[in-house]
Amino acid sequence: MSPPSWMNTLTTTWQQLARADRSPRVAVLGIGNTLNGDDAAGVVIVRRLAATLPPRPDLLLLESGSAPENETGTLRRFAPDLVLFLDAAQMGAPPGTVRWVPFDALTGLSASTHTLPLSLLATYLRAELGCQVALLGVQPACNEIGTPLSAPVCTAIEAVADALADFFLSI
Repeated sequence: MSPPSWMNTLTTTWQQLARADRSPRVAVLGIGNTLNGDDAAGVVIVRRLAATLPPRPDLLLLESGSAPENETGTLRRFAPDLVLFLDAAQMGAPPGTVRWVPFDALTGLSASTHTLPLSLLATYLRAELGCQVALLGVQPACNEIGTPLSAPVCTAIEAVADALADFFLSI
């Protein structure tokens, strides 16, 4: 089975950012509200990665919840080459669909559960930290308060967490 297209994009991005003297520094932010059903996707993926991956100096995993802008100080200290948001995103796709969304396309996505639009945060991070920013979005089925994760999003969470863990263990 071939890797999903988002994994090919991550691999290409990582290779473009690689330098002779060090691996790219990647910050992965799990975004979402764990009380709102599928909106928890990003947070759950980061939790799974944190439980799976050993600590490493070039990877920062953050559970950002619904206010990822609160992580800017931590990100500044880490000095990432790439900030990857993991979040539920209304993309008009079937539930559980996973897509790599580059910075330039963030303005067209709905992220109403956050205190600050991801597009604004991405603009700030690019300007202040000089890093690349992208979103790995998971199409939710239901973001209503008190609902559990849907089956298609659970499947996507497992696939994304496993693929990212394999990627970070192989580099």
